[in-house]
Amino acid sequence: MPDTVITDPTDHPTDPDTFAALHADASALLEGWQPTSPEAASARDRTLALLAAGPVAMSRRHRPGHLTASTLVLDATGSRVLLCLHGKFGRWVQLGGHCEPSDQTLVAAALREATEESGIAGLRIDPVPIDLDVHQVQCQGGSAHHDIRFAVLAPPGAVEQVSGEAEALGWFPPDQLPEPLAGGTRQLVAPALAALRRSPLRLAP
Repeated sequence: MPDTVITDPTDHPTDPDTFAALHADASALLEGWQPTSPEAASARDRTLALLAAGPVAMSRRHRPGHLTASTLVLDATGSRVLLCLHGKFGRWVQLGGHCEPSDQTLVAAALREATEESGIAGLRIDPVPIDLDVHQVQCQGGSAHHDIRFAVLAPPGAVEQVSGEAEALGWFPPDQLPEPLAGGTRQLVAPALAALRRSPLRLAP
């Protein structure tokens, strides 16, 4: 989940080269990305400036800010979106979270988070981001998440399984999202539907 609070000081390596491959991938991805809104364009510029700090910008231990990856998961018909009720701040939000040392790309990080938090195997992801949002969080006593968002398609008949990080998971029509809803989640619906219709991730008939 994008706003997960991390308090354990031993949860991440401090070697700045740990995230070298992921940092290179994120830099190349965002430099070549066409933002989906003026707000996303501004957030992209801020994130590229953050990445100038080097691979450490991928780690949750980087106090000025760090990159995260999240997804809006749609069902096989594109008629419902999967959201989780965040256990920390009690709002419905898209699936996602922090990058890990094992992640080699942002796409891989986003897909891993979506799979872990939904319990659904066989998810397919559009590798082009649908949004980028920068927001303040309580990591390390106060930091910023530079959250890169992707669209994901679930296989037909997918059944979600609640993980230990969420209070609940639920499928909702795109025009009937639940409340209270996390800021920035609603804006993902239109670009996610557009991305999945133009990408190789074909919606089921």
